[in-house]
Amino acid sequence: MGRQGVVVVAVTLFLAMAGVTGLGGWDSAHATFYGDIHGNGTMQGACGYGNLFRQRYGLATTALSTALFNHGATCGACFQLECANDPPWCLPGSITVTATNFCPPNYSKPTENWCNPPLKHFDLSMPMFLKIAKYKAGIVPVNYRRVPCVKTGGIRFQLKGNPGWLEVLVYNVAGAGDITGLSIKGSRTGWVPMSRNWGQIWDTHVSLLGQRLSFRVTTSDGRMVESDNIAPSNWQFGQTFVGRQF
Repeated sequence: MGRQGVVVVAVTLFLAMAGVTGLGGWDSAHATFYGDIHGNGTMQGACGYGNLFRQRYGLATTALSTALFNHGATCGACFQLECANDPPWCLPGSITVTATNFCPPNYSKPTENWCNPPLKHFDLSMPMFLKIAKYKAGIVPVNYRRVPCVKTGGIRFQLKGNPGWLEVLVYNVAGAGDITGLSIKGSRTGWVPMSRNWGQIWDTHVSLLGQRLSFRVTTSDGRMVESDNIAPSNWQFGQTFVGRQF
């Protein structure tokens, strides 16, 4: 391939990534914070995640307003934020956070309606908010964009449910971060598409007890990764297994 061909391929790949992750431009929103400086009160909630520290999210997380949450489909996506156009309260620099919860509308308090539709809003942990704004600001305008998630280790699959109903919580997903499809395969079945129950919890009523399990994850950018036979035939509910990463 000649130099011109290399340039064309490089530009094409860049534009594809820009279209998928939002790297081509910024949008406007507002941000507040919850909890305290130590992370107490860090929310889990509407995405189905459990202990955010054990699940490798820590305090670099955010709850999203209705306009961004997309009924839980945005759970796991990553956003870059910077405080904007408020010099008395903004601090220089930016943060990157993962969407792990929902900021519900509040129609009863007109002065605290920042998560009401159609507003775009990020409710950050206090330590993350203080990286881009001063405490007394309370709420600040921000610029934001989708960015690829950078995660260490493989994708995690936590098994829940009962013999007739299997739930799988998927977390620590790199790349696009948000999952649009999950399929599971037992050692005696073909690939079985799972349904989104809520957030990033997926389920199926196909009985898979006593079978080795494989998983196929598809993210919002159309990429797919397959993790074969990562759960042994004697797997138990409550266990978590590590698969391949994007």
